[in-house]
Amino acid sequence: MGMERECPVLEEEYEPRRRLPRHLRPEAVPENPFDYTLRGVQAQDLPYIREIYNYYVANSTVTFDEDAMTLTEWRDKFYYLSRLGMPFIVAESPSGQILGYALVSPWKQKKAYRFTVENSIYLGAASTGKGLGRVLMQELIDRSKAAGLKEIIAVIADQGADASIKLHRDFGFEEIGRMGKVGFKFERWLGTVLLQKSLK
Repeated sequence: MGMERECPVLEEEYEPRRRLPRHLRPEAVPENPFDYTLRGVQAQDLPYIREIYNYYVANSTVTFDEDAMTLTEWRDKFYYLSRLGMPFIVAESPSGQILGYALVSPWKQKKAYRFTVENSIYLGAASTGKGLGRVLMQELIDRSKAAGLKEIIAVIADQGADASIKLHRDFGFEEIGRMGKVGFKFERWLGTVLLQKSLK
């Protein structure tokens, strides 16, 4: 019958962890603050905006687009909104990275709708959960008022967009209706929630 081999016990397992004296400890590296500035979009921002948006096209139901938008399509949209004087803004980091964007576009093409717009806010994946969406929303509302617009409509997916619905309600958007099963993406039916805010 063989003898069981004892497992050696290390002395340091019973000792409290030793700490280096303060003067020998490496300095803690401060976490970089989440800094950015808001400004109007420029043509050179469009490749980064396309990248942000196309991530949601491929991975989320917050947009009902199923095909990635091309740079040409974004350029056309940029020049179209510029001609109309519609707010289109970006959040830019100190290093020049585009962290997110917000815009409004005409709600309908018929001329009588010219004071009513639909909003759109998208953040880069690394910029979510830091309050940037709220800042972009407030700036978009302020710029829309300054542009003489009167009503903002939000059309939000009824699945997977709870944070977006809450954000809009926090800014005074009121639900005005729902449409069920009007979209089909990722092999499931999706509806929309419509919210509206009057710019007084």
